[in-house]
Amino acid sequence: MLGVVAKQLKSHPALIPLFIFIGGGATMSMMYLGRLALKNPDVSWDRKNNPEPWNNLQPQQQYKLFTVNMDYSKLKKDRPDF
Repeated sequence: MLGVVAKQLKSHPALIPLFIFIGGGATMSMMYLGRLALKNPDVSWDRKNNPEPWNNLQPQQQYKLFTVNMDYSKLKKDRPDF
């Protein structure tokens, strides 16, 4: 299959940027899905030892990918311990 793709790219060089951008987009989307699966507190992989991972978050922990005008180091704890 890769031989067919290489043959098409040699005969139609205008397709090279298309393959680059589609491959880059697919790679970035898979990396983002992996980050969501591993870093998001809403996802619980171990239900026995940590059934509610969102309760273990500290106020200073940043779990969002991008925040605007938010300094997590200055936040205080405003919730009870469970």
